[in-house]
Amino acid sequence: MQPKDAFEKLTFFDVTNLLVGAIVGADIYVVASLGSQYLGPASLVAWIAAGLIAIIIALNFAECATLVPKVGGAYAYAREVWGDFAGFIVGWALWLAEVAALAVFPVAFVRYLNFFFPSITVAEGAIIKLLFIASITYVNIRGSKLAGRANDVLTIAKLSPLLLLIVAGLIYMAFNPTQTIANFVPFAPLGFSNFGQALVLIFWAYAGFELAVIPSNEVENPTRTIPKAIIVGMAIVTLFYLLTNFVIIGVVNWTSLQFDSAPLATAGSVIFSLTPTLALIGGLVLGIGALISVSGSDESGTFSTSRLSYAISLDGLFPRFFSELHTRYGTPYKSLAAQAILALGLSLFGGLGQLILFSTFNLAFVYLTTCAVVLALRERGRIKSGRTLIEKMTGPIVPIAGILMSALLIFESGITTVVFGLVTIAIGIPIYAFYSPHSEMEMVKATFYSTEAMLSQVTRTQRVFLGYLLRIVTKRR
Repeated sequence: MQPKDAFEKLTFFDVTNLLVGAIVGADIYVVASLGSQYLGPASLVAWIAAGLIAIIIALNFAECATLVPKVGGAYAYAREVWGDFAGFIVGWALWLAEVAALAVFPVAFVRYLNFFFPSITVAEGAIIKLLFIASITYVNIRGSKLAGRANDVLTIAKLSPLLLLIVAGLIYMAFNPTQTIANFVPFAPLGFSNFGQALVLIFWAYAGFELAVIPSNEVENPTRTIPKAIIVGMAIVTLFYLLTNFVIIGVVNWTSLQFDSAPLATAGSVIFSLTPTLALIGGLVLGIGALISVSGSDESGTFSTSRLSYAISLDGLFPRFFSELHTRYGTPYKSLAAQAILALGLSLFGGLGQLILFSTFNLAFVYLTTCAVVLALRERGRIKSGRTLIEKMTGPIVPIAGILMSALLIFESGITTVVFGLVTIAIGIPIYAFYSPHSEMEMVKATFYSTEAMLSQVTRTQRVFLGYLLRIVTKRR
């Protein structure tokens, strides 16, 4: 899918905002309280760990964007290395994860709207969800540039309340050192036995960077723009998250924070508690910031998810209507409409926690395969001009660490989520069998029934994963 003219290409600023907008959403406004519930003030450690994991995995996506600058993101990377079947499974898992995430945002939007209008009924909430999804979908149908500009505005707007909270909060903490210290002591009142559970929930707040690489054919000079945007965007997100949670925990004691459904609004009320009016204004500003933040994340996710299904359909592995373009705007409007209908249904009948866990598991599956793709691409020597900058600086550390961290996230998701996630991924196999070219299915069958082919595949897999590290160590000796 090509934009109608060069002026519609997304710039470094657009892609950076697309990434930040996809990450910073409802999660930062609610996960702070969940972290305190599991770890108390020590949840800051989980925020740091989750941020480091996200950065490591994002670096793998940055390198893949350099090695394979194609639309589709993780789907295109796996397909490049392992063929249509592997590419489809990865793309299917990613699409499921992103559609589930799109269903989270209208639910969160209605919840935050309850802060202003506590008497919203179930029927009214359903109508609000419908209007919310319809408006975001309309903006994306109008064109990638309009969607990019809308995301720029929403991203800047939703970061502003966080910046206000951080600056005002640090000043408040400086003038109230006794209270601040008391809120941090004891630092780990609940111990670290629930660290893994907290880590998975908190990590979801960092998810979204995988979306910035999907619409690469709509980006100016994608081989340079996307990696730079990922690095800069992840640095911005991590800094904002750490400072925001440091302020929240320093202002609101964890014993009350763990039960708070609007922790940032509560923190704003405390910080601006000089007068009752000022406290009310502080809560309102953070509440409005939450609504804007949710809208921005949904806009980014809607834009990129439609490009993913478009790419899979264009390769003949998804229903054809997913790749049909609007005659005037040149956007995959049927793909946008289909994912909007699915997201609406899930938002009306799915539980918030279930949607988040399901999305996180599928994302971790995609992350693991993408990190493995980096090793495979390096092994095949895809870059004729030499090693990438990340490889020169870190060697195999980044992709191998990404594989291990992704496996950790899958393990910590829980057996129920893992089983359900694997079943839904397996559902994609008959879909692939129906839409894939006949020749490709013959190759898949041959792989399954040929002992020689299976042994060959196992050998290649071992070389890609930990066997690759062993070879490197042996060579250095």
